[in-house]
Amino acid sequence: MPSEPEARLVAVLSDVHGNAVALQAVLAELEVAAPDLVVFGGDLTWGPLPERTLELVHELSVPTRFVAGNAERVLLEPSEEPTPRETWMRAKHPCEALDFLAGFERTVSIDIEGLGSTFFCHGSPRSDEELVAPRTPEKRMRALAEGLRERVLVSAHTHVQFDRRTAGLRSVNAGSVGMPYEARPGAYWALLGPDVELRRTEYALDAAAAAYRATDDPLAEEMVEVLETPPDRDEAIERAEALEFSG
Repeated sequence: MPSEPEARLVAVLSDVHGNAVALQAVLAELEVAAPDLVVFGGDLTWGPLPERTLELVHELSVPTRFVAGNAERVLLEPSEEPTPRETWMRAKHPCEALDFLAGFERTVSIDIEGLGSTFFCHGSPRSDEELVAPRTPEKRMRALAEGLRERVLVSAHTHVQFDRRTAGLRSVNAGSVGMPYEARPGAYWALLGPDVELRRTEYALDAAAAAYRATDDPLAEEMVEVLETPPDRDEAIERAEALEFSG
């Protein structure tokens, strides 16, 4: 007799990038959606509001899994010559915050009702810096998924939302909660089970911009610009395919 799935409804929230205002809006919608599990897909706090972002995450009552992204790795393995942004970000993560991030999993596998075994990673199964996009060639998809037993692959990192079937896989990206490359502001995320539902949540951009500018984040103005005028989706996809890997 088949075993029961581990989860019936999973919310996927990726690439929050310290946008606590967007995250709070999505969490309000989660109260209505009532998932029985939340998976964060990496790059959680690397942005202007890391402390408030962590507070919101710690307040969650629903079971939660955390996938490590390249941003978590940079925080935990700082470079010898950090940029001003890296130095600022490290200062915003005290020991207890770093200990929390150190507990993130490189990959997660969950059996979801209606979808079956589903593999979660930040970039790809082989690298947290690999860019999987809606037009990634089948040959590269087969290579990056070599040895993967799951037939549903949920990645992040590109900040582009999609649901695609290729190379014998269902390749899904929930998009970015805090820093989308969709040419349209909002917080992008997904619900999994029994199918894939791609979601977008409106939030107070003015409040987020004001909160960003109230910090001393060296890239605050650049981050506000991304919020208000997100990069074009097609350009982001083209860039992902040209680079293949990006930190």
